Amino acid sequence: MIKIQLLDDEPQILKALQRVLRPHDWEVHAFSDVQEALSALTMHEYAVIVSDYKMPHLDGVTYLQFAKQRQPHAMRLLLTGHGDRQTMMQAINQAEIYRFISKPWEDYEVEAALRAAIDLYMLRVENQRLIDQVRKQQSTLDRQQQELLRLEQENPGLTRVIRDADGAVLIDDLDGPGDGRLPGE
Repeated sequence: MIKIQLLDDEPQILKALQRVLRPHDWEVHAFSDVQEALSALTMHEYAVIVSDYKMPHLDGVTYLQFAKQRQPHAMRLLLTGHGDRQTMMQAINQAEIYRFISKPWEDYEVEAALRAAIDLYMLRVENQRLIDQVRKQQSTLDRQQQELLRLEQENPGLTRVIRDADGAVLIDDLDGPGDGRLPGE
């Protein structure tokens, strides 16, 4: 199940976001305390982490930098009513923010941003799964190739197969190149 972490020091903002996300089949963890949110990063794997920018003890960019260190694959979004250029550049460059959500927001904007973030997260997860699968298959192929080379060294010619134009395996007699018939035919 997709897990989303919300962090905002204003409980009414958290309630409003939870209301917007309730119809979806996502597990939403809402926090108004930064330390609790940080602790949750060690207990849960989040697809999306949304943090408010202005909070009393820690700004959202710094929190999302911590989140990036603990969960580098999670998509990070910044919720802000203050959209100065310096803040945005810092958020993008330091915490690799995927997207900004402005306060106040339209519900459809929040839903669209989270859907896009989740889609990208799922795409990255699937991509990583396929990369791991290819690496595993390549490792198996490498071991098989090494075994074939070892067998060929011990028994020269063992791995060579002669085929006819149709791809059928030809069996030669031991006296030399044959015509594909068994000895005595």
